Amino acid sequence: MQRIYEPENLLEGQMLVDMLASEGVEAHLLGQHLVGAVGELPACGLLSLVVADHYAERARTLIAEYNAAQPVPGDEPESFQGVLLC
Repeated sequence: MQRIYEPENLLEGQMLVDMLASEGVEAHLLGQHLVGAVGELPACGLLSLVVADHYAERARTLIAEYNAAQPVPGDEPESFQGVLLC
């Protein structure tokens, strides 16, 4: 197993696990149970995304593409329903 990425939070970590699974790459999120101990543990470096050695390069490529993605122009909503503007 290789550690390939350190997600910022649980949401990003689980989203990446699911994205990789949709591409046929089995990934595991380590440290999700440690996040509740923030305050007693360092606040960074708790989460790790790991994959089997033979998936490592493909997973790194997919995550790099995810991080480089930009919103589709013209796809933004004109307003966000339920958002309070102050």
